[in-house]
Amino acid sequence: MSQAFQRYFSKIDWTKIFDDLISKCISLIFVFLLFFIAKKVIHSLVKRILTPSFKYTVQDEARKNTILRLVESLLNYCLYFILIYWILSILGLPVSSLLAGAGIAGVAIGMGAQGFLSDLVNGFFILLERQLDVGDNVRLTNGSINIAGIVSSVGIRTTQVRDFDGTLHFVPNRNITVVSNLSRGDMRVLIDIPLDANTDLDKIYQMIAQVNQSEQDKHPEVLTGPTILGPQIEKNGRYSFRIAMTAQNGTQTTVYHTYYKLYHDALMEAGISLPTGKNGIM
Repeated sequence: MSQAFQRYFSKIDWTKIFDDLISKCISLIFVFLLFFIAKKVIHSLVKRILTPSFKYTVQDEARKNTILRLVESLLNYCLYFILIYWILSILGLPVSSLLAGAGIAGVAIGMGAQGFLSDLVNGFFILLERQLDVGDNVRLTNGSINIAGIVSSVGIRTTQVRDFDGTLHFVPNRNITVVSNLSRGDMRVLIDIPLDANTDLDKIYQMIAQVNQSEQDKHPEVLTGPTILGPQIEKNGRYSFRIAMTAQNGTQTTVYHTYYKLYHDALMEAGISLPTGKNGIM
């Protein structure tokens, strides 16, 4: 038995095998280097070609960034496909025979092409209808799943959203059923100040009006208001005093906290105690 193995190994051309291995390693290294260089060059050319053309369009900056990211995403898919094809060819695998023999349609469906196609179709309509752009403040909803943040990238298959705590979410487009865009148009800000039932409302009106008058020229991001809506009784029975205003999109949170603090400080200085609990809603 040992003699049979010795005869078998003695017939192997180790020099040829070693030469083939070295040749394939060098070819793979060359292909990877060429891939990364091509990726850098193509992306640079895309920016140089597309960016000047945007000067002759009426697209806003967010839409330009969205189109640029989309083109780069499509180019990446093409480059990675070419890279995989080259690697398989260098390794000596018959790529064409594999695709024809296995049946590309069956393999694609087996690997989850249905979900992939759903991503492409949904992503196409998201881009076509311009439901969101890069830089928009959005909420993406699918049942109980709710993701909020700033759109970092929009692709034909996935959408990337940067959460306010820094987390980057990769959301498949087929899982996006509701898009709530907070960056389209002006935003309404509602400030509810909790009150006791025996609070003097006339004094509340007076203090809130004084704050509004003194601050009206200091906050250009406030477009309309503040408007005093008056006392409110919510579903949970809580008694509150509501003020409404309209702010530029993206500034509503800052406006809310700024004015809430101003109202709170003014009422406390006037000797009006505020009950503890949830500090209003926006």
